Amino acid sequence: MADVVNCKLLLIGNSSVGKSSLLLRFTDKQWLPEDEASATIGVDFRICKMEVKGKKVKLSLWDTAGQERFRTITASYYRGAEGVILVYDVSNRDSFDALPRWFTELETYVPTSVVKMIVGNKVDKEYSRVVSEVEGRKFAESQGCLFVEASAKTNIGVPEAFLEVVEKILDARESKAKPTSTATAPVVHQSNTSTYNMPGNISLGESTPNEDYGCNC
Repeated sequence: MADVVNCKLLLIGNSSVGKSSLLLRFTDKQWLPEDEASATIGVDFRICKMEVKGKKVKLSLWDTAGQERFRTITASYYRGAEGVILVYDVSNRDSFDALPRWFTELETYVPTSVVKMIVGNKVDKEYSRVVSEVEGRKFAESQGCLFVEASAKTNIGVPEAFLEVVEKILDARESKAKPTSTATAPVVHQSNTSTYNMPGNISLGESTPNEDYGCNC
């Protein structure tokens, strides 16, 4: 039986940007209208099993509350995360402008090697869009992270977002696990005879391993 790869993934962002809706669409293939959805209290947790790049993956998904009063509660859930999806609402400028603050929080709680993706959610609200795709993508590039626009309502971009993050996590693990070959410098023996001026040992250098360490439900 093939080993199961465990991955922890967080969803963060302002309240009401649709984090829970993205999670529900991905794990349960469902969508709740906004008037039926309720705000996450603290943290919601779900498990999703999927196969990625020929590997069985058990994905632990943590949907964190966006309200300020829950920030100290959710801080401990950053521990052990290998991927983070930062969500904003394309029809809500404030949720986009808040992204730098969320990145500052990431700098505090997670290593730089964590895979990060920005998701511009609710593209089904094109008629009330206030953040363009170009603007969202440009910001993501400035932060060195992945980017996709999505809609939990129509399922546009949702599976692709989670899949890409998991693929990047697995790539990072494989890169870290690769053995590093160390070149052995040849030993050149010098002659005691003064008529031959032979070079000394030649240092070829050594490579150093990189320490840096995303659904068939």
